[in-house]
Amino acid sequence: MDDKGLEDAAILLMSLGEEEAAEVFKHLEPKEVQGLGETIAKLKSVPRERVEKVLTRFADDSNDLGVLVPDTDEYIKAVLRKALGDEKANLLIDRIIQGSDVTGIESLKWMDAQSVAELLRNEHPQIVAAILVHLDPDQCSSVLKSFSDRHRNEVMVRIATLDGIQPQALKDLNEVLSRVLAGGTQVRKSSLGGVKPAAEIINLMGSSLETSVLDYIRESDADLAQKIMDNMFVFDDLEKLDDKGFQALLKEVQTESLIIALKGASPEIREKVFKNMSSRAAETLREDLESRGPVKLSEVEGEQKEMLKIVRRLADEGQIALASGGDDEYV
Repeated sequence: MDDKGLEDAAILLMSLGEEEAAEVFKHLEPKEVQGLGETIAKLKSVPRERVEKVLTRFADDSNDLGVLVPDTDEYIKAVLRKALGDEKANLLIDRIIQGSDVTGIESLKWMDAQSVAELLRNEHPQIVAAILVHLDPDQCSSVLKSFSDRHRNEVMVRIATLDGIQPQALKDLNEVLSRVLAGGTQVRKSSLGGVKPAAEIINLMGSSLETSVLDYIRESDADLAQKIMDNMFVFDDLEKLDDKGFQALLKEVQTESLIIALKGASPEIREKVFKNMSSRAAETLREDLESRGPVKLSEVEGEQKEMLKIVRRLADEGQIALASGGDDEYV
């Protein structure tokens, strides 16, 4: 979502009131909550015309509003606490309003990638790996992009070879970040790290970094590199989706995003898309692709990564079956 989209969403939430806005926040991801929270905190007042324009898009009966809330700082505090509870909300409130840093493994999920990278930059790769496996792959990938090539590669090797974390080690890690994790009395490993998480993280890095990391791992352990590659699902693998799964994907992708993603796609992927659309929609898409001028590679890769995120979500929901590597396993 661009800055204007964030502002429009923030204006709408502010117009709903604390209770309704809190319900919306409950369904958002940490980085979405942070983005909207920071935007709300900056909007001390909004021109009436802007409010009306936003509300017209979402409701038939728009009220005349100028200053939406008398104190945006207090508003965002109240909304976040109702949506997330005091503990998670306080982690964000400090960053949004006071800008202070917070620590703890769980709190890293509520921080932007650059801040996490700064906290971990000088730590040993093994420590960094043990911490990063607790984060979502897209956040982890963004953190690693901020590291030097050597540090990034060393961390990825350790993520790929990490075979669980003992409870005491996990507790020690958490204490370093000022947060003791609650855990059961049963002594067992936390199933974190390994080849599949490493493959998922690398999937989100972009082609240039992906190649660099895999080359580094291949030099020290060719078998490990191959195992990671066998577990990676890249954009060209969309061709392997069955028609039902591909149609489920297309329903989730905006036309503009699809056009940009297909600018860098193989002829086989394009034909797969056309095949799973109506004749009229396919013809329109062909015309849009032909008329669209050059698109930056970074934009193409960005939209392709977003499509892969949708694929993984649909796979988690059971709407798509992803074949992993060269065997018959499904994940």
